[in-house]
Formats: sequence, structure tokens, C-alpha cells
Amino acid sequence: MTTASITLQDWRAWQPGRAVHADSRLSVEPRPSGASVPAMLRRRLNPSGRAVCDMLAALDPEAQRILLYASRHGDGERTLDMLYALTEQEPLSPARFGMSVHNATLGVHSIASGNRRSLQAIAASGAEVAALFSEARGYLAEDERDVIAVFSDAPVPERFAAHVAEPTELAAVVLHLSIRGGRSIDTHTCALSQAGHVRAPQPADVIAWLLGEAPLVCPSRQLAWTLSP
Repeated sequence: MTTASITLQDWRAWQPGRAVHADSRLSVEPRPSGASVPAMLRRRLNPSGRAVCDMLAALDPEAQRILLYASRHGDGERTLDMLYALTEQEPLSPARFGMSVHNATLGVHSIASGNRRSLQAIAASGAEVAALFSEARGYLAEDERDVIAVFSDAPVPERFAAHVAEPTELAAVVLHLSIRGGRSIDTHTCALSQAGHVRAPQPADVIAWLLGEAPLVCPSRQLAWTLSP
């Protein structure tokens, strides 16, 4: 069984520590510049946030597209630091709190770029890829010409690493999606027996899929995606 296709127009990705790849759309730079964001805003962003803002500027230079953002864990380190500060009855910085929320990176980007379109933040317990494609398909069905989907994640803070089934890799990927032109993304049902032992998709897995290195499967939703040549 398959569902209606969406198409991939273009993409950018960031995965520090990965071997340099011939595809220039993948950056392995450990410290992204964040040059798309003014310095006063840039200092609020961690490396992942800077990478995402630069990739958004590359794929949506006019800042006119709807943006979808997904992350399973978000900026867990910042959030946990604030919780520990509360237990010590220390004052909290409003700016630090503002950057701990799930849509913080999109907020900074929208201020810097002037994007006033819909910005949506998603967490889906390991089904973030499925949620992003589903949300994108909904907007495109409502006559949006295209949308930008962001998937970003980082390792769980060391204090809680023992409580996650599999470690999370630091990476981010941005997809320019449409329903016309580009490369077709087809969604298929995939029984767990077919998927084998597959972890919940992470941004690093989407990058490997884009590069043709591995399939993309979401075991919790029993879905798989194929990308046309």
C-alpha cells in the first residue's frame, strides 16, 4: 500500500564528525558560522541552531515559505540546566527560557529573516519523519506551492543517557518539499518483520537516505520511504 507522493526539490544537511562527502549540500563543519543571523541573535543559538538557520536561508532566501520543524529531544541540556537551577532556587534568565522551547530556532530565524508564515514545531516520540511528511502533505493539499521541513536532534544530556534506548547523533537536515517537479518521495507500509531491527529515524538516517547509503524506515509507524533517482 502506498500514499500520494510528495517531491523533494532540494535539501541541505549538517552532520559534524561525518566524513567529508562529495555532495556539497552536506556540511560537516563542527562550528557553523550562523552568518544568516545578526550577531545579537546569533549568540543565542547553539551550533545546531546556527546550522539550521544557515540552511533555511539557503533553501528559502526570500523567507516566504511555511516552515515545519521536528526534534525528538530538542535542546535538552539547556532545559535541564534550568531545572537544576530551580532546585537551587537560582533566578532564571528569560532569554535562556525562551531558547529552551521547541520552536526557539525557528523563532530566531523568523526574526532574522522576516518570515511571517506559519511556523510549526513537532515532537513525535521517534516518528518525527512520518509526522513531518504528513504535515507537509497536509499543507500541500491546501494549495501551498511548497514547504520547508527541518529535522534536527542532539545527544540526550549525559545525566539521562542511560534512560534512552539508543544514542542520538548530532545532526540536522532541511528539506524543500513540493508536489510537482523534483524527486518523488513515495511512502509505503512496511511490516516490522520486513524492517528488522531498525531504530527510530534520526536526522543522520535521513541524511544517509538522501545520499543513497541506507533505506529510511519508521518501525513505530510501520512506514518506509523511497526516493526516486
